[in-house]
Amino acid sequence: MKTKPSNFTLSPLNLGLMLAFSAGITSGFAPGAYAAEGDEQELAMEEVVAVATRLQGSATAVIEERKQQAFVADIMGAEQISRTGDSDAASALRRVTGLTLVDGKFIYIRGLGERYSSTRLNGANVPSPDLTRNVIPLDIFPSSIISSLSVQKAYSPDMPAAFGGGNVDIRTKTIPSDFFFDIEMDIGGDSASGSGYSYSGGSDDWLGTDDGTRGLPGAIDTAFDRYKADFSLDNIITTEENISGQDFSAQDARAINKSLAKSLNNNQDISKKSLDPDMGFSIATGNSFDENTFGGTLGFMAALSYDNGWSHSEQTSGKISGGAASNDCQKTVTVDCYDRLDKGAKTTNEIKLNGILNLGYQLGDHKVSLSNMLLRNTDDEVEVFTTAQPDNELTLADGKLSRTHKTRFEERELIVTQLLGQHTFNQFYGLGIDWQYTNSTATTDIPNETELKVQDVFDNGVYQHSEALEVTNVSTHGFVEMEDEVESYGWNASLPLFFSDFEVELKAGGDFLEKNRDYRTDVFGFNFNEAVILNTNEDEVLDIGGAFTDEFIDNTDFDFVFNEPKTDDYVAAQLIDAYYGSFDVIYEQKWRISGGLRWEDFRQTSLAFSRQIYSITDFNEIFTPENIENASIVEDDIFSALALTYLGEQSQYRLSYGETIVRPDMREVSPVEFIDPITDLKTVGTVGLKSSPVKHYDARWEYYGDSGNNFSVAAFYKTIEDPIETKLLVGDDSYSLTYLNGEEAKVYGVEAEWLYDLSALALDGLFSSGNITLSDSETVLSAEDAGTQSQKRRMTGHSEYVVNFQLGYDSADGNHSGSLVYNVFGERILAAGAGDRGDAFEQPFHSLDLVYTYYPSYSGTVKFKVQNLLGEDMEVLQDNIKVKTREIGTGFSVSYKHSF
Repeated sequence: MKTKPSNFTLSPLNLGLMLAFSAGITSGFAPGAYAAEGDEQELAMEEVVAVATRLQGSATAVIEERKQQAFVADIMGAEQISRTGDSDAASALRRVTGLTLVDGKFIYIRGLGERYSSTRLNGANVPSPDLTRNVIPLDIFPSSIISSLSVQKAYSPDMPAAFGGGNVDIRTKTIPSDFFFDIEMDIGGDSASGSGYSYSGGSDDWLGTDDGTRGLPGAIDTAFDRYKADFSLDNIITTEENISGQDFSAQDARAINKSLAKSLNNNQDISKKSLDPDMGFSIATGNSFDENTFGGTLGFMAALSYDNGWSHSEQTSGKISGGAASNDCQKTVTVDCYDRLDKGAKTTNEIKLNGILNLGYQLGDHKVSLSNMLLRNTDDEVEVFTTAQPDNELTLADGKLSRTHKTRFEERELIVTQLLGQHTFNQFYGLGIDWQYTNSTATTDIPNETELKVQDVFDNGVYQHSEALEVTNVSTHGFVEMEDEVESYGWNASLPLFFSDFEVELKAGGDFLEKNRDYRTDVFGFNFNEAVILNTNEDEVLDIGGAFTDEFIDNTDFDFVFNEPKTDDYVAAQLIDAYYGSFDVIYEQKWRISGGLRWEDFRQTSLAFSRQIYSITDFNEIFTPENIENASIVEDDIFSALALTYLGEQSQYRLSYGETIVRPDMREVSPVEFIDPITDLKTVGTVGLKSSPVKHYDARWEYYGDSGNNFSVAAFYKTIEDPIETKLLVGDDSYSLTYLNGEEAKVYGVEAEWLYDLSALALDGLFSSGNITLSDSETVLSAEDAGTQSQKRRMTGHSEYVVNFQLGYDSADGNHSGSLVYNVFGERILAAGAGDRGDAFEQPFHSLDLVYTYYPSYSGTVKFKVQNLLGEDMEVLQDNIKVKTREIGTGFSVSYKHSF
């Protein structure tokens, strides 16, 4: 999309070298992540957690696996994901005890925000293609490639020390034992998306990638170097005269300025259309073969999936006025209750294209596999809204409203290559070794994000015209690129020892990670020097973006400018070296004690810069030793874990303790502005954020009855030093966010889960499963950071309760199955309050889904699902006034799968 500055090239890896970082990688590869296909199929047949289903013939295997866990881990199998109708990992994980889903992609574990959860792929760390967060958006992983999902809530030494609420391990499907060939097709939609907005894009949009239509023109890229990113008329004249040694006219300079503006794709014409139904397909095949040379088994598995979906939602966003909490707005909410109120709608065309190819070889007790994965997730968005600002006499009653049109094409891609191995050496007392090497790259590309701001003029409420005012940035074009590269490898060794009354397993391992990130953004604007009427027909108001033709540009007085400040981009590097040792001792099959120590050496730097660096003076101004030191985190520490379990005939009692840390993300420590997709607020990082040490205390009782019935009750308590929190900043007409370290925080609560067969009480084949989490949290801010708000409040993102309930049915003949699935979370702080404005709370969302599956034959499956049966919408309240709403709609789909 663009080239780097020609004068100085500074890669994230070079930054690491500048700080004398040594090479390292972290992975936390779990020994059980590379399991035999037969074992994975057993896990896939049944949930280990309360969200489990009673799928035929699987209860014994999963209950035994759960009982044998030294540290508490919840596991979801592929069949459970299928039963609930969840299409990706994020949707599926909200069924797990104590987990809530935010923005459809991020998981909160036990009320802690996404920064307190971490995600691994087959036991390895991989980068995130999300621009704003270190954690991986879990909706990028389609359920079709998932074998199981493991959620570990109690820390163990073989896990990365960056562990807060828990760790999610996504285990992808591996080599099958027999031939299979599956094809699945689906179609669907939702009640809110009958029609929506569209615009002229590229020919490859249906594949989720831009064909160059939106790309940064070469003329602008060349002009960056020639004019040192300054496109003003004075600078063009000065530059041309210095190069040619001759006079250069203002008219010629303006012609160059306008030619740069015309080189962009300026067609922002928006239209309304009927939206296509959601459509998708997946195809997967695999087989295993015996080879005679060494007597081993070769296998492969390949899968391809594609989804093309549309959504349209009405939405509002506002900033309440300073006195709204105490005036009549508590009784009747009007536009005068806001400093700013946006009303509009957004249409999103989401493309998911995923491919996976796995190769494997097994010889006796030795297994090796190679996995290649491409995950692409693209959102093509069009947003139209009007803005009222009563204090600026910008309301319908005043005869004026601001109008904004936006288009955004965001392509996120994750490419992963993994080499995994597992070996058992019986000749060396059963010594087990597993290892992994993972090379992965996450990229995000947002070419030509456009925003057009005009003013609608009314007469007694009747539309008159839309005009571009004599202001800066009437129209803007943004270009964003991010590349995140992670190389990780790790190994684990285990040695079982047996004595008369004891069973002992000794483990040791190493995890290493090198991560490099390069983030670039350019923004160009049209600064109008005169007001221009763009439209006079209300029926054609969506077309105003089409006014920016070459002829219009030639005949309109404006300046084309480059808006980037000197610290709008950033580069970052992260290195981790880790080693651990652990033990697992079982005494007389009654008592079990497990624990160990982990040492981690962590180094990270994140430096803001700009492509406007064209001199050594600019370079030295940004990359000073002080700036580098302030932008770096260098720490090493030892982290401990200990678990005690009493093994009864039908019950188990668990106690555990762990010490971990939560570190700030690369972007959070860079003074770079970005829009947070969850809050839709401008957010800026804070240099000097500190890591947050965490102490974990867990207790759990588990009961295992007959026929797979099981119950559990757990309690947890966590203390956090220097917790990283968000702070709301109040501007003239909008909010913004930043990050700060609180003084301390704590979160505590209880969990209960169950799986119970209702056949004896009601209909044969009927069962119930579910879980409830009740918790509370408190964070303490300094008096300076709290301002006029209380120094003590709940942690950002924390819900006081989470409820999951599932009523399932499997017919005796095996031809029918159904599930009614309910999920709700308590209100949670989306952003902390500021000044005389209180905290903003996202309201509870009652999700009720119905999934019915019919098996017309041994090889065919028909599935029908309805989501959000209650028609709930998303709402955020601040001082009991709505500051954010989004229409969700009721979704429906039908699919058919055929296995050959």
